[in-house]
Amino acid sequence: MFFVLWELRRRSVLIAVCIALMAVIASVSGLNVAQPDLAVEFGASQSAILWMINLYTLTLAALLLPLGALGDRLGRKRMLIAGLVLFGLASVAGGLAPSTEVMLGARLVSGIGAAMIMPITLAVITSTFPEEERGRAIGIWTGVAGGGGILGMFLSAALVDVANWRLLFVLPVVLVAVALAMTLRSVPDSREHSRHAYDTTGALASVAAVVGLIYFLQEGAERGWSEPLTLVSLAVGALAAVFFVLWELRRREGALLDVRLFRARGLAGGSLTLLAVFGVQAGIFVVLFPFLQVVLGWSGLLSTAALMPMAVLMMMTSGLAPKLAERVGPKATMATGIALSGAGLGLMAALVSVDGGYPSLLPGMLAMGLGMGLSMTPSTEAITSSLPQERQGVASALNDVTREFGTALGIALLGALLSAGYRDAIGERLDGFPPEAAGPAREGVANALDAAHTAGPQAQQLVRMARESFVDGWQQAMWAGVFVMAALFVYVALRGPERKARGTEGAEAAQALTV
Repeated sequence: MFFVLWELRRRSVLIAVCIALMAVIASVSGLNVAQPDLAVEFGASQSAILWMINLYTLTLAALLLPLGALGDRLGRKRMLIAGLVLFGLASVAGGLAPSTEVMLGARLVSGIGAAMIMPITLAVITSTFPEEERGRAIGIWTGVAGGGGILGMFLSAALVDVANWRLLFVLPVVLVAVALAMTLRSVPDSREHSRHAYDTTGALASVAAVVGLIYFLQEGAERGWSEPLTLVSLAVGALAAVFFVLWELRRREGALLDVRLFRARGLAGGSLTLLAVFGVQAGIFVVLFPFLQVVLGWSGLLSTAALMPMAVLMMMTSGLAPKLAERVGPKATMATGIALSGAGLGLMAALVSVDGGYPSLLPGMLAMGLGMGLSMTPSTEAITSSLPQERQGVASALNDVTREFGTALGIALLGALLSAGYRDAIGERLDGFPPEAAGPAREGVANALDAAHTAGPQAQQLVRMARESFVDGWQQAMWAGVFVMAALFVYVALRGPERKARGTEGAEAAQALTV
């Protein structure tokens, strides 16, 4: 009887933290589908709209490590409850915001609450579930983390299309309320006692490094890579990152994140895999949405629904990956997922065409969904098992920071490759077109379609050329992704995490600390 009750409680814990995670993930991309509505509602500039979207992710990424470590010390349940309350109140404020300034403040506070929630959800799993069940629980958590963003975008697009953008904030509030009730009832409290003082200097350095580098990646794509503010943010982020590493090496066991642990295969291989996989995933979305909406002419809701097969497969295989890892080992499972992801990118690069439409994308999307699901779960488990039990908040935060960095990097790099490929392709085809049509057409496919009416009898030709040029840029970005996956496959095949005997998760990390 006691065993049955304990099993039910663990399931309740898993459901609670996954619902909390879904609230955080859904809010990352929710406002993307409401940009025109926000501009009209607040009379806001495009720069202000982008800040409403990016301020949340920037704050979340910057505070993950410091607040994850703080949660280990203060108590994970206490931190999770505080984060849910703060996140919920900020979401209510965002939904009722009367001005741009209030919305920006709400998004900032939401990011703080999300940073209190996200690392704790995974830390609760690793500290609650026994070793033999931990992999499956992490697989479910990973599926929600990977596919939840697409599901959140679909629900957000549906709400914007059929109702009002303010209802975007209803979903996270409802999820938070459910997660809070389940957390109070089911989630056990756990905390760790350290003989070292909290690493305040390391925390501040990590915030500066993350803000500088992610701001550089986000704003470089918008403002230009050579703009003074972009270069300053790169310099600040890089210097803070170097200082953080040197400081943490000096602090050793008292460090916020002991960087010596990256000598271990599990932490290094898992982090690098998540960085690349989430970068490619985010970059694909940058490419997919313009193709579906501008090239195929689909609505935002239909375009988001088109991604659901990939999301469903990703979530399913994330849950199956632990069983496969038990049989063939984490290295083989990760390598298989990376190979499938690379194959999916190759299929999309080779098959996509204007006339082929959605069917030309689907095989590659399905392969990507399978591959990402198989690679993400063992990578996450490799990271969490590389740090000791008392640092699981830090391990979870590192996992999340890696995802955020990968996302920003993928959007910046694959988005830049797409834009450059489009400009190179369209530039050769615009001879003979009037300047009032050729100028906008060089800026992007949406601009070309908007300016087509100024091309006179050549309007349809311009539309066709712009769409074909977009596909050329698409292929350039996808082949770059294939190259990244191929390099990652070689690294994981040579240096991926090995299968560990039960009860020896910290052995490799301990060895890394003695070198």
